Amino acid sequence: MKVAFVGKGGSGKTTLSSLFIRHLHATGLPVVAVDADINQHLGTALGLAEDVAAPALGDHLTALKDHLRGDNPRIASAATMVKTTPPGHGSRLLHMFGRDPFHTDLSLDVAPGLKLLATGPFTDDDLGVACYHSKTGAVELYLNHLVDGPGEYVVVDMTAGADTFASGLFTRFDVLFLVAEPTRKGVSVYRQYTDYARDYDVTIKVVGNKVHDEQDVAYLREHVGEDLLTWFGHSPAVRAIEQGREGAHLEEAGIASMDVLRKTVDEQVKDWQKYLRQATEFHVKNARSWANRATGEDLAAQVDPEFAFPA
Repeated sequence: MKVAFVGKGGSGKTTLSSLFIRHLHATGLPVVAVDADINQHLGTALGLAEDVAAPALGDHLTALKDHLRGDNPRIASAATMVKTTPPGHGSRLLHMFGRDPFHTDLSLDVAPGLKLLATGPFTDDDLGVACYHSKTGAVELYLNHLVDGPGEYVVVDMTAGADTFASGLFTRFDVLFLVAEPTRKGVSVYRQYTDYARDYDVTIKVVGNKVHDEQDVAYLREHVGEDLLTWFGHSPAVRAIEQGREGAHLEEAGIASMDVLRKTVDEQVKDWQKYLRQATEFHVKNARSWANRATGEDLAAQVDPEFAFPA
């Protein structure tokens, strides 16, 4: 299952996504964690030293595209493969922990059964000439080609704000967990996301964070209604984990909230036809709006009408 944690900056996306990853991994489930946040702190939140980082996917985009396109005759070169390009006959599909560049050369083993992928940080060379959308392109291609099975989890810590909607990236997830504080700014992000996603059959659920009392819970319920799944308040265990203290474990309330998140993910029904249809729709849209001009080709021709994901 593919999961994203989204929300405004400072809401606690990285903290809650890392707690969810730890929770899944502690039960023996295979997890790929993906740091797609501009600040790149997910590895540290998972217990890695600050000077340890996964290789930057964004630095290897051409090689990754060459691998994914395989011998697909509709994709002439890596230069004509953009972040929305869907798979077709001849493309190489990915599988969790498979023998491919994503899961071998460019991943970091955090623990047995837990790998970390990272877009890479914003560098000095990017300033003034690039946007972070180009960094998340590798993540979108990864998700577009990944065939995940039952009991397998990819958890993505997304960059703050609405970058998830820069292309079709927001449709690549089984669930979007929107981390919201009980404030006007916190719930305004929820309204922004639901407005963007209204026409696309996307599952968005709210996880309250920095909740102090029942009044805060009531505020969230008033503004997000039944989309409020669960919430987190002050937790000495979370503070201990963030400080790197070993042996810290979530309190019962935190574990119960994590169980709610997992149950929500597990209840989602995979619809591979819809998944491919949405990828195709956004690819054609992007081709017409910018990608055809950028590559000098009609990239809508990359769509393979006879391709289907394996059942």
